[in-house]
Amino acid sequence: MSDRGHRRLRVLLCYGGRSAEHDVSCVSAAAVGAGLDPARYEVVPVAITRDGRWLASHDAAAALAAAGATAPAALPVSGDDLGPFDGRDGASRHLRLPEVDVVFPVLHGPHGEDGTVQGLCDVFDLPCVGAGVLGSAVAMDKGVTKRLLHQAGLPVPRWRELRDGDDVGAFTDAVAAELGFPCFVKPANLGSSVGVTKAHDPVSLRAAIDVALGHDEWVLAEEAITGREIEVAVLGDRDPVASLPGEIVPTAEFYTYDDKYVSGAAELRVPAPLPPSAVEAVQDLACRAVRVCRADGMARVDFFYEEVGRGFLVNEVNTIPGFTPISMYPKLWEASGLAYPALLDRLIELARDRHARRRITT
Repeated sequence: MSDRGHRRLRVLLCYGGRSAEHDVSCVSAAAVGAGLDPARYEVVPVAITRDGRWLASHDAAAALAAAGATAPAALPVSGDDLGPFDGRDGASRHLRLPEVDVVFPVLHGPHGEDGTVQGLCDVFDLPCVGAGVLGSAVAMDKGVTKRLLHQAGLPVPRWRELRDGDDVGAFTDAVAAELGFPCFVKPANLGSSVGVTKAHDPVSLRAAIDVALGHDEWVLAEEAITGREIEVAVLGDRDPVASLPGEIVPTAEFYTYDDKYVSGAAELRVPAPLPPSAVEAVQDLACRAVRVCRADGMARVDFFYEEVGRGFLVNEVNTIPGFTPISMYPKLWEASGLAYPALLDRLIELARDRHARRRITT
């Protein structure tokens, strides 16, 4: 949709969702909604329920208006039904989106970060903040991400993949022989450390597989790395740029969901205490990883850093990173000189530019 004079852009803020990261999304969306300059944008909150209904959330709009620049704790998932399911008998209906200029999906995990909502925006001919269909789908699947990065020559931790229905015994034997113990087991298509377990022996490995399969059809086992956890925020499209790196010092055996969102006990070092040569190296790796995965717009790239050994290892690429008040993506950009409102401006600008460019070439 074209601008009419200097009117505010209508931004469809999409949050909630069907994944296990539903609650985190509601917190992230509250911060994004409060961070969008009301002189430039009209926020149109659309909540997605856990069973997949889309709601025009007047309660969320009211909460944002009342809070002003101070973000509410989380946006409510309530409002008028837009479809595509009526929530009672599952009968299909047309999805009726409000008229907007750009979609800002703050949907972590499957059914939002994985290319599904991005494809819906393409169908509706709407600019969408963040990576497109391909980049979102690739980065969502940790096994596919690791294969692509490995084939491109980027360093990654050793891993094995299991699909539900495969021979668990053979997989357990292969993990023990190739990765050893301890190792980490996680769902391939989830984030926020949901479903992640540290396995110390074959018995706990089998239990960890069951936990991960409760969230996804595909499961990864990864070697346990003795090293530092480093994260880099990436912003841009044709020429992505990297933020200063940050470091996470977890209080548990690894960076758990509780550490991230409940207790907030993990120490976040922004910027990370690294020598200039290491900063340049990890920034370069982050931009290379984003290009390999085609994660245009924004991404947070997570690394393990073996100071004595292999150096930086790419662990994950997150195309809709957390935007909560304690999330690393906005914190890293703030430390790099880009304030939260300006970051949101840039993300929306990138989305609209890419949409315009694709319209010309398709």
